[in-house]
Amino acid sequence: MSSTLTPFHDRPYRLGVGFVLLNPKGQVFVAQRIDTPGAWQMPQGGIDANEDPLHTVFREMEEEIGTCKASYLAETKGWIHYDLPMDIADKVWKGRYRGQKQKWYLMAFEGTDSDINIAAHHPEFDQWKWTDFDTLVHLIVDFKRPLYEQIVEQFRPQVQLFQEETAL
Repeated sequence: MSSTLTPFHDRPYRLGVGFVLLNPKGQVFVAQRIDTPGAWQMPQGGIDANEDPLHTVFREMEEEIGTCKASYLAETKGWIHYDLPMDIADKVWKGRYRGQKQKWYLMAFEGTDSDINIAAHHPEFDQWKWTDFDTLVHLIVDFKRPLYEQIVEQFRPQVQLFQEETAL
């Protein structure tokens, strides 16, 4: 550990977005990280300077899953955050951040599975799948679990409505 690093609790949060992508069956897109086998997550990424968060969602969607065939359904109330575990905090983002502060979006996927290409740009994932909304939290690495619990709690009414509407 370098002595030039800012103490953990004095570090800012990295601003970012994430998205819950629902297929017509109401299932959620998740992908396994290349650098962490067994670690599944929903796509997310950092906001560039002066970039609108919703624009970031579509940019990240294109970069991470190879398509942006989706429409906006909802977003989280305010920003939610997670802290990195202390054992990796000095390695991730070169130790500049203590974690991420994110705005999350609920999106309806309007493409087909063949539109998804996780190797399209700079691959972060080596596998992907659709999973049930209610099992989402159990797939996630421990340190992000509280964040995902908040996302699931906030989006549950909209997801249930979406599932009812698409089941007709």
